[in-house]
Amino acid sequence: MSLQELELGLRLDTARVLVVGDVMLDRYWSGATGRISPEAPVQVVNIDKDDLRPGGAANVAVNVASLGASVRLLGVVGNDDAARLLTNSVAAFGVQADFVVSSNCPTITKLRVVSRNQQLMRLDFESSLGSEGCFDRGGLYAKFIDALATVDAVILSDYGKGTLSSIEDMIAEARRQCKPVIVDPKGVDYSRYSGATLITPNMAEFEAVVGHCADEGEIVAKGLVLREKLGLDALLVTRSEHGMTLLRQNEPPLHLPTEAREVFDVTGAGDTVIATLGTALASGKDLELSCRLGNMAAGIVVAKFGTSAITTIELEHVLYGVGGVEQPIMAEDALLARVTAAKENGKRVVFTNGCFDILHVGHTRYLEAARRLGDLLVVAVNTDASVKRLKGNARPINGCADRMHVLAALKSVDWVVEFDEDTPERIIRKLIPDVLVKGGDYPVEEIVGYEVVTEAGGEVIALDFHEGYSTTRIIDRTNIKFRME
Repeated sequence: MSLQELELGLRLDTARVLVVGDVMLDRYWSGATGRISPEAPVQVVNIDKDDLRPGGAANVAVNVASLGASVRLLGVVGNDDAARLLTNSVAAFGVQADFVVSSNCPTITKLRVVSRNQQLMRLDFESSLGSEGCFDRGGLYAKFIDALATVDAVILSDYGKGTLSSIEDMIAEARRQCKPVIVDPKGVDYSRYSGATLITPNMAEFEAVVGHCADEGEIVAKGLVLREKLGLDALLVTRSEHGMTLLRQNEPPLHLPTEAREVFDVTGAGDTVIATLGTALASGKDLELSCRLGNMAAGIVVAKFGTSAITTIELEHVLYGVGGVEQPIMAEDALLARVTAAKENGKRVVFTNGCFDILHVGHTRYLEAARRLGDLLVVAVNTDASVKRLKGNARPINGCADRMHVLAALKSVDWVVEFDEDTPERIIRKLIPDVLVKGGDYPVEEIVGYEVVTEAGGEVIALDFHEGYSTTRIIDRTNIKFRME
């Protein structure tokens, strides 16, 4: 990917993806534990939160939607309340759900009891969708054919529950229409996936089919044989902490090291990989870049708790960091695109501004407090000319580029942009942040941008400055020291 393409962003929002597979409702009951039950030697959990999340193929679809792409989801649900909850849940992410309703089988639901971010128990509610008469297979296939003409790529998410009993026909028809087909496989009969563009088994699933692999060389050798046998364009083996291995015809093996910096919960990581990979292919990215993006996405999602979706914003942060581009520092138009995408994905954007001439601990504490008010922090920095008008010809001490570079290195800061006016009102009107923050003890109504933000439904907050810290004081103290010497 070129530097120009990086600066323009991933542009995954042009992709149109069809996801078909075993849909599930992931339910998390959370609460505190403080005693053992008198009835049995088990913990008592005082449930105070019921968290609903799309699972299985539904989680794949949500991940696709969170990347900005349009997505249609096909699956099977029961005639029950869980189906309504699942439908509403995916719709909230912009997923177009088109479910076949079964009168004989319930919506697959996985209920997890959680306390202090630790899973204590999981309860599954499901019946095999593979049993005869459980759902209208012809109806599901008809929906698939109807959707196929309107998409750029197909993701088949197989959890072995029975929804994809006609997967061979789906693959054949999609390939006949020149649509790439990516499959997340299950079981040991991989002949069902013959002719797919790409399948993405994890290491355990791969070895269950080809046998134990003692080293990387054996993974490659057995993988190439499997790829050839199934007539796949490529095979991607996801290898947990060892990253991924991509095997293609007439291409050397591509080994991608893991991008995970912290592993908190691997739930749904495979869904994220295939969703990101499929969306990238649908948007016109080549296979290698698509797999690299999938690998990066996995590294992000395993640092979250439970089934979670990632956004293009998060993916760009990792991608641009790897590419060596100072991505937090950007032009206004690029920033506007990212802020808009972030807000569309439910992120709370915080904005603040200042000269930040000599960065000190007062600044860092202030920025950390501002960042805690939302999900992303934008810092607008006065240009050198603007600082001179406000502070006099002796300022700034540090040039704008240097000041922005130092701010971009702070963990609390997500994006940095410059502005040349005396106040940031114009750029605030352009970005319309969810939260506007300024340091000082004056009324919030006097903060520049107050009316713009509040009229849009946002908040304006004045944060206290930390006493004893200021750029002016540092300069004065330095001048005194020089005079004494």
